[in-house]
Amino acid sequence: MGELGSVALSDGSLCQHHRCVACCLETEMPLTEDDLRRIELLGFERADFTVEADGETRLRNVKKACFFLRERICIVYEGRPEGCRIYPLVYDLDAHKFIYDTVCPHSAEFKATREDKERLKRLIRQLDREAEKRT
Repeated sequence: MGELGSVALSDGSLCQHHRCVACCLETEMPLTEDDLRRIELLGFERADFTVEADGETRLRNVKKACFFLRERICIVYEGRPEGCRIYPLVYDLDAHKFIYDTVCPHSAEFKATREDKERLKRLIRQLDREAEKRT
């Protein structure tokens, strides 16, 4: 464990403490319509920060980093996508269980709560519903 001990996913302080942006590099983060609207309200154009891939809308990478990463800081942190808020918790479809993404070098320091898992389930359902509407 790191200096902060187990930290809730929603806290965000662990990433800031380590100045870690590993999850922001070559991101494939899917975006919900809610994420898109929230970021657009911050003054960004959807076409600038998104890319369509595998039937979903994702964050765009610029020079192998998230569009919103500037000098190792997320410029939309308060309005960041729901998937970013829950990360590094992901759902392994093959194993049918919640896991921490291996991309995160500090995942052992996070403590996912039941609410975090529920948030991720809701996010997955929302992304699935929105994908169905597009087809």
